Amino acid sequence: QHVMSIQHPENEPAAKGLLSEERMPKEEEEAGGVAPGGVILDDDEPLYHPGLENVSGEGMGSALARYLMIIVSGLVSIIPISWFFCISIFREYERAVTFRLGKIVRPAKGPGLFFFLPFVDSFVRVDLRTITLDVHAQEMITKDSVTVRVNAVVYIHVYDAIKAILRVENYRLATSLFSQTTLRSVVGESELDELLSQRDRVNSKLQEIIDKATDPWGVRVTAVEVKDVLLPENMQRAMASQAEAERDRRAKIISAEGEQQAAKQLATAAEVMARSTGAMQLRYLQTISNIAIEKNHTIVFPLPLDILAQLFGGSKNVDL
Repeated sequence: QHVMSIQHPENEPAAKGLLSEERMPKEEEEAGGVAPGGVILDDDEPLYHPGLENVSGEGMGSALARYLMIIVSGLVSIIPISWFFCISIFREYERAVTFRLGKIVRPAKGPGLFFFLPFVDSFVRVDLRTITLDVHAQEMITKDSVTVRVNAVVYIHVYDAIKAILRVENYRLATSLFSQTTLRSVVGESELDELLSQRDRVNSKLQEIIDKATDPWGVRVTAVEVKDVLLPENMQRAMASQAEAERDRRAKIISAEGEQQAAKQLATAAEVMARSTGAMQLRYLQTISNIAIEKNHTIVFPLPLDILAQLFGGSKNVDL
C-alpha cells in the first residue's frame, strides 16, 4: 500500500509524512532492536522485510532484468569451456551419426574436424573397418544323423552408418546370433562327407544367407569360414578304420596294376628275343656277370635246351 501511495502525486505529502514517521534516529538503530526503515525487530529476527525493496524505490522489472543479466553472463562464461565438448575429430575409418533434438541429421559426418551444438546435438561413432565375429562351437546333427561340433568365423563391415544405428540396436550382437542359427541350419542340411570335403560350398551358402539378412542393417558380410568340425570318438575310430581299409585297397590295386604292366613288358621282351638267336645268349652272359659281382662260392648255370642243341651240332635229340 505504501508503494501505491508513492506513485500518485496527490498522495505524495502523506507518503513523505509516513516515511518520516518510520525513520528513526541513527543512535537507536545502532543500539539494536530497530532495523533500517524504522521496523522494530527482536534480536533473533532477520533484518529483511518484503517491503523494503519497494520502499527503496527499486521496481520489479529492474530486479528481473538484473537476475536475467546474471544468468546470461553465467551462460556466456560457460561457452568457452563447452567448446572442448562440442568439437570432435573423426578418423578416416569413422563416421558420426548426428541427432539434433532427437532427429537424425543426414548424411553421416566424417572424417575430419566437426562442431556440434552444445545441449542440442548428440552423435554416435561408427567404425567402418572389417570386424571379426567368432561363432562359438555348438553341437549339431548332420543330414545323415551324425553329431558334430562346428564353429566358424564371420567377417563383416558397415557400409551405411545411419542404417546400422537406426535399424538395429546392436548390429554386432545381432549378426553374431543370426550367424549361429544359420550355421546350425546349413549343417543340418548337409551330410558329414559333404561338410568335410566340400567346405567351400558350405561357406558360400552361409555367406549368401547371412549377407541377405544383414543388408537392411547397413552391414555387409565379406566372408564366412567354417573353422573346425569336431567328431565324436567312436566316429573318429570308425573313420580311421575306413581310411585304413581304403589305403590297403588302393595299395593292392596299385600292386596288381604293376604286375600286369610288368607281364606285358616281359611278353614283349620274350617275343623280341625269340626273333633273334643271339639275344638269349647275350642275356645269359649278362645274368652270369651280375651273379659274379656278389662273390658267391656256388654259381648255378641254367642251360636252356636250345643252347645244348647248338653245342651238340644243332641236333634236336639230345641225351640228357
